Amino acid sequence: MTKKLQRFKVWDRTTRLFHWVNAISVLSLMIIGILILNAKSLGIEGDAKILLKTIHTYIGYVFAINLCWRIIWAFIGGFYARWNQFLPVGKDFLASLRKYTSSLFSGTPQQYIGHNPIGKLIISLFFLLLSIQAITGTIIAGTDLYLPPFGGYFAEWVTEGDLERLKELKPGDKTYVVEKAYEEMRSFRKPIITVHVYGFYILIVFVLIHIAGVIVSELREKNGLISAMITGEKILDDLPEDQKEYSELKEDDNV
Repeated sequence: MTKKLQRFKVWDRTTRLFHWVNAISVLSLMIIGILILNAKSLGIEGDAKILLKTIHTYIGYVFAINLCWRIIWAFIGGFYARWNQFLPVGKDFLASLRKYTSSLFSGTPQQYIGHNPIGKLIISLFFLLLSIQAITGTIIAGTDLYLPPFGGYFAEWVTEGDLERLKELKPGDKTYVVEKAYEEMRSFRKPIITVHVYGFYILIVFVLIHIAGVIVSELREKNGLISAMITGEKILDDLPEDQKEYSELKEDDNV
């Protein structure tokens, strides 16, 4: 017997836009990040390396602003865009996770309009990691290139506030820095760089897990998960576990 397919509105336009801007900016940052990390072996030095770092930073601004807007949208956006719909919280979460995991191994995975319990875990960790990368990256941009929002502070630090030195200070040029102050700044920067670099490696793993999870979910559940981030709608052939929540909201245009 053929099951009846049903369409469910899930991702609003803002959530979909965030997803694709985030995907493009993260991919771009990864590619340029790999070039920067391997700059020496690739023969990228001096102004060329500064240019790469500058491009990386400006893409990082797009990434960070997009992430900040998504965080705000999680308070004011459509129902499935909100915190309580993708954070692994609530008294029933662990029970739902066990039930969903069992359904995966049984070969008939439960269907969800929003994120399934495993998806909530992955998305939450993703948001935490993206936030760490945004914060550490913005600080590093100030120490490396003296760019906003922290660049002015670090420029004053390495020149000890000397106006003439500040006027001539340029990224990658140590001519006008006060050596002791510069070394102190670099010591402060070192653990932040470490967090950012290791965060980058972890992010690569998470991106691969995310892509693999989406593909597996699409193939096993046939839930239109990929197309949903384009159309905003999921197509399900079974009763979703969060049907009750959806039924209460189906008259709401912001779902």
